[in-house]
Amino acid sequence: MAKRAFETHYDRLRNNGVSRRDFLKFCSMTAAWLGLAPALATNIAHALETKPRLPVIWIEGLSCTCCTESFIRSSHPLAKDIILNMISLDYNDTLMAAAGFQAQDAFENAVLANAGNYILAVEGNAPFGNDGMYCIDGGRPWLRRLEAGAKHAKAVVAWGTCASWGCIQAARPNPTDATPIAHIIHDKPVIKIPGCPPIPEVMSALVSYVVTFDRLPNVDAQGRFAAFYGQHVHDQCVRRAHFDAGEFVEEWDDDGAKKGYCLYKMGCKGPTTYNACPNTRWNDGVSYPIESGHPCLGCSEQDFFDQGSFYSRIKDIPTLGTMATAEAVAAGVAGTVAVGVAIHAATSCAFHLHEKKLKEQAVEEAKIEAGVQEENRKDK
Repeated sequence: MAKRAFETHYDRLRNNGVSRRDFLKFCSMTAAWLGLAPALATNIAHALETKPRLPVIWIEGLSCTCCTESFIRSSHPLAKDIILNMISLDYNDTLMAAAGFQAQDAFENAVLANAGNYILAVEGNAPFGNDGMYCIDGGRPWLRRLEAGAKHAKAVVAWGTCASWGCIQAARPNPTDATPIAHIIHDKPVIKIPGCPPIPEVMSALVSYVVTFDRLPNVDAQGRFAAFYGQHVHDQCVRRAHFDAGEFVEEWDDDGAKKGYCLYKMGCKGPTTYNACPNTRWNDGVSYPIESGHPCLGCSEQDFFDQGSFYSRIKDIPTLGTMATAEAVAAGVAGTVAVGVAIHAATSCAFHLHEKKLKEQAVEEAKIEAGVQEENRKDK
């Protein structure tokens, strides 16, 4: 068989010691994250085995580098084993060894070599104040670097809340006139991956989708990656049953806190925040802020730094198609037997659906394992 002229994602993974089993698990996990049918995990695997790696040029404007820090600490999959090997990371301000004129040359060469085919990943935003002089790159306003990178990109990824919405740099009174990426780039698709920092697995899912289907994923009305920003954190929360039952933490370290009650009264912004934290979790999939005992800050939402104290409770909560306060929900639960019965029924239904999902996942993993064993048998 003639050797391919290019290196695929799987070639790189295999050369770096990633097993076939882990590769197939990653493909199945990515399909699940994207809301795809389990059978499409095979499509993802085939694409990553046969297509060249996707070029990514990653630049940083006004930012704290937390997006890069999050990215390289991905646990599912491990960044060092899969994410950094899935993409052809041709330029990154923080991770690359080059500096000064060498870095400038590396950027220009990466753009020229991959024109029309690369994803421009943007971390941070651009200041317009004083003609962009608040962020200088290579002796020029960083805005020029952004425009040069976007000009020949296939698409732009606004990586993190700084790039997506402006974040703390754009908080009132915004003295540097920090501006989100989508307000600057208008002639290319801009996909927003908000979060401070964003969830690293979302980046790997985005790359997998683009490589597999050779198109950009669906976005919501605000330009966010729809598969990961389609639900409120509240709707997926591990403490949601306590909210529905009117059981709240009233003050830090009280009995309710020890029992894992709802954190709404402590300022949790989960009911108004779109993100996938409850599903993907953080720290090797162990937990996420609410599960660990701290209210959601709403870091993936617009103007979250300008909403007052992080610990001030929100007044209106969208629930069951209405706007109601947690106190109203609690009063209804306490005063109406019918509501209690309904909650019990809903909880039972949710339990059985979860049980069914686990069984389906077990069946799918068994199929993958059987496929791996069959391939190993053929190799022998």
